[in-house]
Amino acid sequence: MIRSLVTGGKGFIGSYLVNYLKEHGHWVRSVDIKPQSYLETKEDEFCLVDLRDFSNALRVIKHIDYVWNLAANIGGIGFITSVGAEVKHDNVLINTYMLEVSRQNKVKRFLFSSSACVYPTYKQTSPDVEGLKEADAFPADPDNFYGWEKKRVLNLP
Repeated sequence: MIRSLVTGGKGFIGSYLVNYLKEHGHWVRSVDIKPQSYLETKEDEFCLVDLRDFSNALRVIKHIDYVWNLAANIGGIGFITSVGAEVKHDNVLINTYMLEVSRQNKVKRFLFSSSACVYPTYKQTSPDVEGLKEADAFPADPDNFYGWEKKRVLNLP
């Protein structure tokens, strides 16, 4: 049985992913900084932790095969633009810590979820726009700190 960790497991995408993985036979540990969920989740284990703390990241990775890294400091566009670099700081910590503990524990698969915020605003102003693709993220022109943070990881080899 595959043992999966879903960070941000109580969020919109995370809660659906937790239930999807359970329906497909995974053992699932869900991790979030908040206890309430977007919808009722069926994880095997839930950990209420702050992944900006390395010791928490190290604790939740034990005995995990796949990591689905969805955790992020995000609260909508109004929040993102009002706090600026705080979002980037927090998310860089979460992503760096989760990558490092995954490496240390020989995780088999790691999924990093990016965001439409990595794309330039001018690519997203018309309802008739063609679907965005990775190449559209270059040259870099994200519209906010969150987009720059998500872009940073997108550029990793």
